[in-house]
Amino acid sequence: MTDPLSTDSISVEQPRAQPSLVAVIVSFNRLEQLKKGIASVLAGPVIGVVVVDNGSTDGSREWLSDLKDPRIRVLTPERNLGGAGGFEIGFREALDAFSPDWLVCFDDDARPEEGAFATFLQQDLSGVDSAAAAVYYPDGRICEMNRPSWNPFWHPELLWRTVLGMLSGRSRQGFHVSDEHYGMAPPMNIDSSSFVGCFVRSDAVNRVGLPRGELFIYGDDVIYTLSLRKSGSRHVFLPNVRFQHDCGVQLHAPKAISPLWKAYYTYRNGLEMYRIAAGWWFPLVAPVKVASWLLAARHYDDKRRYLSLCYLAIRDAVKRNFSRSHDEIIRRFS
Repeated sequence: MTDPLSTDSISVEQPRAQPSLVAVIVSFNRLEQLKKGIASVLAGPVIGVVVVDNGSTDGSREWLSDLKDPRIRVLTPERNLGGAGGFEIGFREALDAFSPDWLVCFDDDARPEEGAFATFLQQDLSGVDSAAAAVYYPDGRICEMNRPSWNPFWHPELLWRTVLGMLSGRSRQGFHVSDEHYGMAPPMNIDSSSFVGCFVRSDAVNRVGLPRGELFIYGDDVIYTLSLRKSGSRHVFLPNVRFQHDCGVQLHAPKAISPLWKAYYTYRNGLEMYRIAAGWWFPLVAPVKVASWLLAARHYDDKRRYLSLCYLAIRDAVKRNFSRSHDEIIRRFS
């Protein structure tokens, strides 16, 4: 693996043909934010926009059907596919309909800041297969849930730093990009990032495949970017390409996941993520994670129901069964 702390200068002095870019947006019941996001995208140098509406009931579908811009493609699946399923069909449509050089994806509550796409396209990204934008809350603070990271299992110095951080309750600082990195100009090699402001070269998608729609929600973005890196692709952080994520500020993760059904995807997909990230360390890491989830039962009123969910999620993760329907999960754990 490459040195996670290395940087490379970008030259914008040599004229070149500008690559083409298509945006993929997954939406569900956030009409006002979706309007802002699409307006921001269409104001930039994109050749297409693919919007996947996951069964919105707030008027989003009706509003989308009235849009006349020929660059827009709207997909309306019959059922809610989750973020992962939305990005899977959105990526496929973007490639088939537009044949772009690059894709960029994000949720309906996120949007590029003015000039973000132009800044991205003007850079020399030779040798780069995918990239993560710098994501901020609307008030200008760094959005924690979208902070890029390195995989500590691929970098011994970061693994040791992460282990030490766990002892002080600050493990994230051991393998996530620091605040200082957001102020740097050159791109920085990273291993994983979220799907908010994630740019992927079409050739890389053709090589690695589409996002894994069967994951439904949670961890699908980290799993995909880790898979890109594991295939030999170069993934970088671009501090000068800025996005906003109007998702609300959550300073501390809740002790109990609510609604409960979300814990199923968090745990099932979490073990899949650790399987990819940890490699041969996985048999040592998995029991630790499982133990932490079981111990979390003390934060739930209905402990038996919570432990039943844990058992199902862990069993499906071990068997790599990702076919269980969302309707079943909702029915059992709503």
